[in-house]
Parts: sequence; C-alpha cells; structure tokens
Amino acid sequence: MWPPILFVIVASIVAGFAVAGGGGVAVASFVVLFIVLFAIRATPRGPIGSAPPEGGRRHVLIVSPGGVEDPADVARIVRAAGLDDSGDAGEAEVVVLVPARIGFLDRWASDVEGARHRAQEHLVATVAALAKAGVAADARVGDEDVVQAVEDVLQSYAATEVVLVSSDADEVDAAATELAERLRAEFRHVHMGA
Repeated sequence: MWPPILFVIVASIVAGFAVAGGGGVAVASFVVLFIVLFAIRATPRGPIGSAPPEGGRRHVLIVSPGGVEDPADVARIVRAAGLDDSGDAGEAEVVVLVPARIGFLDRWASDVEGARHRAQEHLVATVAALAKAGVAADARVGDEDVVQAVEDVLQSYAATEVVLVSSDADEVDAAATELAERLRAEFRHVHMGA
C-alpha cells in the first residue's frame, strides 16, 4: 500500500497533465512544496522521556528559564519538588536546567555564546541558592525552547519528576501545558511571585 503523501503527489501530477497538459509538473511542484513546508512546520507530539523507574531513587529535574536566588523562592521550589525535610528528600538526585535565551539577532548571526554565558550565570546562582537550602544539584544549560530543552535532557537523565519554575506566567504557560500533556514523568509548575 502506498503512503498517502505519495498518492497525493502522483494524483496531482496525473490530474495536472489531464487538465493542463504540461502543467502537471507545475501542479506537482506546488504540491511537493506545500508538503515540504507542512512537514517542516510540524513538530513531533509524542510522549517525552522514558517511563520513570518504579521504586528506587527519585530523579528530579528543575527547569528554570531564569536565575532563582531569593530564599523565599528557593524554599517554594524545594517544597514543590518535595526536597524539604519530608521523607526521602536526601536520597533524591537533582538536576537544574536553564534554557539559553537567544535573541533574534544573535540567532540570525549564529552567535549563541552570550546567551549560553547568561544561562550559565543563572544556573550557577540557582544551584548555589539550592545548595544554601540543603539541596545538592547538578547543572545543565539547554536549548532556548523549554520543551525541547527538557526533551534533550531526558534523553540521558531518567527523571521521575519535572518541576518547571516561572516568574512570568505568559512566557512559559504554553510550555507548561505541552509538558503536562507529553511528559511521562510527574510534572509540577511553580509560579514565582504568585
């Protein structure tokens, strides 16, 4: 059985030749261009990450698009992630992920070093603030797209829980919705200043 896309291409060529003679190639070219543009814009919508392992040690991924230094905000994150004094918090392995925010001109010029440096600064501040709160964490800088950054990290880190931290609700609400739908791990969204 032919794939539907191949059938559409062949049918458009045949119809183009039947109606316009040599115009079949032009019609087919437009159909192929449309299909290619549609395929480029389509994003995969499958589940993110592998199924979290049953039992055993907790693996917590904290995603923070900006740095978090305020002790009250750090305490909210620690509480939301279940890393306070309750239960097996000391047994949890924690990774902090900060997406690199790349500006339009920097992206256009392929100059991502400044954005990665700023993300690294936010990461150091957040990990240091968590350490003051008694939470040891590893650190990673990720893609500018929050969902893509989480998906990339989960390729090598089997998180049982993902905590998304945001200070500007509009900025990451779409990412939070998509992560809530697609993540296999438990998901929590913490709004700072709310």
